[in-house]
Amino acid sequence: MNNNDNVNHPVHYETGKFECIEVMLETQGKEAVQNFCICNAFKYLYRHKNKNGNEDIAKAVWYLNKYLELQEN
Repeated sequence: MNNNDNVNHPVHYETGKFECIEVMLETQGKEAVQNFCICNAFKYLYRHKNKNGNEDIAKAVWYLNKYLELQEN
């Protein structure tokens, strides 16, 4: 059974106990990561019809929610 969650915790974005976005926050700062989240959400929305459909929509929502989470903190 594949436990990979391609939307919330994709295995290919993890190294050890840290996810890529956590390392980005530590090294690039909150504002840069928020900008990344907006751009990534746009990318997933832009391509959803030609690639992964609803999975890409869900990924866009994840990045928008991450942006809002960072805004609140």
